[in-house]
Amino acid sequence: MYLSGTGEDKTVNWQFYCTSGMNSGKWTTIPVPSNWELQGFGKYNYGFAKDSVRGKEKGLYKYHFSAPSSWKTKVVELVFEGVMTDCEVKVNGHLAGPVHQGAYYRFKFDVSKLLKYGGDNLLEATVSKHSANESVNAAERRGDFWIFGGIFRPVYSQAFPQQHIERVALNATADGKFNANVFVNNAEKNSKISAQIYSLDGKKIGRPFTTTIHKGDSVVKMNTAVASPKLWSTEFPNLYNVVFSIEQEGKIIHSIKQRFGFRTIEIRERDGVYINGVKIKFKGVCRHSFWPSTGRTMSERRSLADVQMIKDMNMNAVRMSHYPGDEHFYNMCDSLGLFVLDELAGWHGHYDTPTGTALAKAMIDKNENHPCIIMWDNGNEGGHNLDLDAVFDSEDIQHRHVIHPWMVFRGFDTQHYREYNYGISNYMHGHNIVMPTEFLHGLYDGGLGAGLQDHWEAMWKYPLSAGGFLWDFADGGVVRTDEDGKIDTDGDHGPDGIVGPYHQKEGSYFAIKEIWSPIVFEPKDITPSFDGKLNIENRFFFTNINQCSFKWKLSKLPFAKNSESNTDIKGTAIAPNIRPSEKGILKVNLPPGWNKYDVLYVTAFGADKKEIFTWSFPLILPKDVVKKNVVFENAGEVNFAEKDSVYNVSANGIQFLFNKNNGLLQQVQNSKGEIAFNNGPVIQEGVNNFKDFTSRFEGKNLVIESTFDRKNSYNVLQWTIYPSGFVKMKVKYFPGEYFTSVVGVNFSFPEQEIKGVEYMGYGPYRVWKNRMMGNKFGIWNKPYNNTETGESPWIYPEFKGYYSNMYACKFLTSAQSFTVYTDNEDLFLRLFTPASKTDKWHNYEPKFPSGHISFMQAIPAIGTKTQRPETTGPMGEKNIFYDYGKAPDRCLVMTLYFDFSGK
Repeated sequence: MYLSGTGEDKTVNWQFYCTSGMNSGKWTTIPVPSNWELQGFGKYNYGFAKDSVRGKEKGLYKYHFSAPSSWKTKVVELVFEGVMTDCEVKVNGHLAGPVHQGAYYRFKFDVSKLLKYGGDNLLEATVSKHSANESVNAAERRGDFWIFGGIFRPVYSQAFPQQHIERVALNATADGKFNANVFVNNAEKNSKISAQIYSLDGKKIGRPFTTTIHKGDSVVKMNTAVASPKLWSTEFPNLYNVVFSIEQEGKIIHSIKQRFGFRTIEIRERDGVYINGVKIKFKGVCRHSFWPSTGRTMSERRSLADVQMIKDMNMNAVRMSHYPGDEHFYNMCDSLGLFVLDELAGWHGHYDTPTGTALAKAMIDKNENHPCIIMWDNGNEGGHNLDLDAVFDSEDIQHRHVIHPWMVFRGFDTQHYREYNYGISNYMHGHNIVMPTEFLHGLYDGGLGAGLQDHWEAMWKYPLSAGGFLWDFADGGVVRTDEDGKIDTDGDHGPDGIVGPYHQKEGSYFAIKEIWSPIVFEPKDITPSFDGKLNIENRFFFTNINQCSFKWKLSKLPFAKNSESNTDIKGTAIAPNIRPSEKGILKVNLPPGWNKYDVLYVTAFGADKKEIFTWSFPLILPKDVVKKNVVFENAGEVNFAEKDSVYNVSANGIQFLFNKNNGLLQQVQNSKGEIAFNNGPVIQEGVNNFKDFTSRFEGKNLVIESTFDRKNSYNVLQWTIYPSGFVKMKVKYFPGEYFTSVVGVNFSFPEQEIKGVEYMGYGPYRVWKNRMMGNKFGIWNKPYNNTETGESPWIYPEFKGYYSNMYACKFLTSAQSFTVYTDNEDLFLRLFTPASKTDKWHNYEPKFPSGHISFMQAIPAIGTKTQRPETTGPMGEKNIFYDYGKAPDRCLVMTLYFDFSGK
């Protein structure tokens, strides 16, 4: 019988009094479950705050409830699923039991003798936000996360017959063996326990099995075997139910049902982690139980959404950080398929042994039957009480492995935030199983997807790697009820997620989805000789590719005025027989005329029918878009004049001013007015030594060009103005150094005038040198926004940044539009500069060129909260232009075409 609601979406109001902070000193009401800060009470504390464990903030709760008369002969328990942090409970003025200490753990009291059956009962709870036990504060309250107070998980009462089953502990292994410890209260003689396994649709599996209970028994052992059970794994999360019943004189007096899965976990020393005999690598993420408007109070639908998003990124594992989670989250991991590292709280501090022993037992008793849980974490980053390892060893019927995150312990190296080269050294030359329980610490847009491709390819390749866990899932932004509802991340402490506080998807979300796809496509340029064969690799662990399905689509991508209509052709491809860890060929049978289309999309679906990823294969090159859209000839003429320090050029109603000394575009205007695109091209990480310009007509085209000189003007700029009004810019240039962050050319344009872009290339998300994956080739209409990743207003995709494989871009402005084309492959578009962000270690400092709009042939990588870009892997290093500058034929060449007609 619930006395509270069941989650943040279903609550019950209790009487409430807060002793300090917001709305304190008066009796009112509060929804239960909840964290009281999010309801406008007390004070917000981030774990690093100096007063976060010194406050005397308390919440006093009262609730009236009835106890059915029929419960009078039963054992009645009052159960709290989670209270932050110390909790004293009274029923009808009498203490229900000792004060419970520890926020994230279920606790209960036998209140049979305290209740008024058939009448009104008063429940009183005094909750202290900070514990009187300093070890609890060290483990839970001094952490890198928000600290809340309150009854944040459900409260209920439950009634049992005097003789009843308290709980069961199960061990069901891949060979079909089933063992159970059945914990019995008030056992009487002449009783027995019977059990039956069922499929989820209610069919009996095997025969019932029974055992006798002897008076005074507290634990009864039972076992059976199932022939060829369907095994549980993350790819095939097969589950069963088992029903245990106490019978006395042929009458069932109590039954319980428990869901479970058959699976075997093996830790093979100096080798790896095996599930059902298959070696596993974890594609994992660390997750807080958190929602911006409700704090740690969650619900079944929130757990479902989280697990679905984690699975959608092609992950197979999640780490509870830094405490055990809600029951419904484990249920979702069981049913949808995620490996779980379940964690006893401890963040750089740990529980004392008596407290930790009780809390570890509570966690194991509550969670041990979930097949998703494959390891236990004893604390985090130094928050390890080694005395508690024995508790896990003795209490868990499955004897799952215990690790100490951030330590080398029991054959596992779980050190956090290892640099790429350090990790490779351990994979190649170490002897422990390497499994960082935190890596690539996100901060704003850095980390997570950035650097992951390098890390994952090494993890996949080397046998001692068991994968790892990204930090972390979602930005830790909380609604400030004391600051008009703003979202607060406590500076750079909280914006470290793959998704925003309300689970807004950042670019890293899709990069991870592609990098961790269990189907990997070999890179392929599609040429006219394409025979429809695509090389793929199976990186599933249990799934044959023939259990998946594939769809393809041919699309035309209309761009600008000479486009064709977008008529798609769709089809399916037969999934080939490719076993896990093997390679093979996917044959896409394309129709005649396929090469008249612009792009081929191939989408893979898993055995669960969910999309794995959609890959795009361009069928056209940038030069093909130039050919369709750039007009070179018309009946008009190019007019040219020299005046003072400028070349004055006009064609087809468009007027240009070029600086005679440096060749830069100074002004553009058409019949509608001036277009504020100018002051370029300015070479980034090179020198603008364009000199000695000459002009000439080649037919009807005007060519303005600088003179090459090996010593003084070795970079060359050429403008070609066509009678149509189109302008071609060709730059031959040399990077200033062998090792460079950004290479390309810049122009100026007032940011306040931009409304958006219509962009042809890979999108819609921006990229970094060490995060290129996750996008698709297409045409993207991107309205302007000023979002900084990890900060309000969390509008994604961001607008400002780098975009890959530009073919063309139409700039939409408050005045009129203009369009830029290129026949360069692999060109990057840069749109403005996000606000400068950093961290105290100066690892996260994204580099942007000067100017406002740029066309780049090399872009920088991005760092994480804990690493500079170059330590995240080879893709994070600077761009290398070896030998550029030694000869004129080794220069970089960039060609752009501009349409300033305003159409």
